Amino acid sequence: MKIGNIEFKNNLILAPMAGVTDVAFRSICISCGADAAVGELISAKALVYQNKKTQEMLVTSPNEKIKIVQLFGSEPDVMAKAVKLPQLKKFDIIDINMGCPAPKIVNNGEGAALMKDINLAEQIIRACVNATDKPVTVKFRLGWDSKRINCVEFARMCERAGASAITVHGRTRDMFYSGKADWGMIAKVKSAVHIPVIANGDVSNIESYNSILKKTHCDAVMIGRATLGNPQIFADIVGGTKHTKMYYVKKHVKLLRKYYPERFIVAHMRKHFLWYLKGIKDGAEIKAKVSVSDNVDNSIELMQTVLK
Repeated sequence: MKIGNIEFKNNLILAPMAGVTDVAFRSICISCGADAAVGELISAKALVYQNKKTQEMLVTSPNEKIKIVQLFGSEPDVMAKAVKLPQLKKFDIIDINMGCPAPKIVNNGEGAALMKDINLAEQIIRACVNATDKPVTVKFRLGWDSKRINCVEFARMCERAGASAITVHGRTRDMFYSGKADWGMIAKVKSAVHIPVIANGDVSNIESYNSILKKTHCDAVMIGRATLGNPQIFADIVGGTKHTKMYYVKKHVKLLRKYYPERFIVAHMRKHFLWYLKGIKDGAEIKAKVSVSDNVDNSIELMQTVLK
C-alpha cells in the first residue's frame, strides 16, 4: 500500500488509542512488524493554544519510520492552523479522527459526531488538505447508529475532499466496541472509492487478519484492542521474531523512562501491566497488588513470578 509517496511494507498499522499508544508501546509494535503506529488522539485546539501536556504527547521514537499523528476537532480553521504548526513538521501523515465514540469527544461535535454532519466534515478535511502538502487521511465508523449508516457516502466525500486514504472501523458509534464488526460494510466502502482503504475491527490473530483481507479486499489492516498486552500479534502475522511477555514489559518501561518522569510511568503503566497479565493462570493476587503499586520496579518483580 502507498499513501501519497509513502510505502507500507507489511500493510499493518497500530490503531490510535487514547491513554494507550504511548511512544514506547508504538516502538514495540513497530519492532514486532507494524509498518506504523498512530499516536494518541491529539486535540487540534489544545495544540493551537500550546497546551503543554498535548505537546508532550507528540514525542516519537527513532524506529517510527512512518510517523502518523491523529488530530480531532470540529472547527475547520482551527484544524488547519494545527496542521501548519511546527510541532507537526516531523510527521509524515496527518490523520483526522471522525470515529471516536467517547462522550466527551462527541458531545463537543467532534469524533464520530461529524458523521452526522457530512458538510462540516468535508470542510474540515478540505481545510487540512489545503494547509499541508502531506497526505491527509481520515478514520471513521459505519455511521452514528444502525439507522444512520452512511459510511459509503462518507467515504466518497473524503475522497472528493482530498483525503489520500481512509480507515473504516466496522461498527457504528452507538456500538462503541461491543457486538461484531461488519466487514461486509467495509467491503462496500472499499468498492466505492479509489483511494486506499484500511480495515479496522475484530482482528485478533493471523486467522482473522487473513479473513478481513479476504472479505473486504482492503489495502491494509489496522489493529487496536487485540494489541493490549499483546504487541507480538504483529510478529504472529508477519512471521517475525517473538519474545516473552516479560521481555515486552521490561522494554516498555525502559523505553518510557527515556521520555517521561517516573510519576507519569507509575500511573500510566498500571493498566498496561494488567493487560500483560491478562489470561495468566493464578495471576489474580499479582494483579491486585500491581493495580495499587506505586513502584514500577516492584510491580515488575511481582509479575516475574507468573510471567515468562
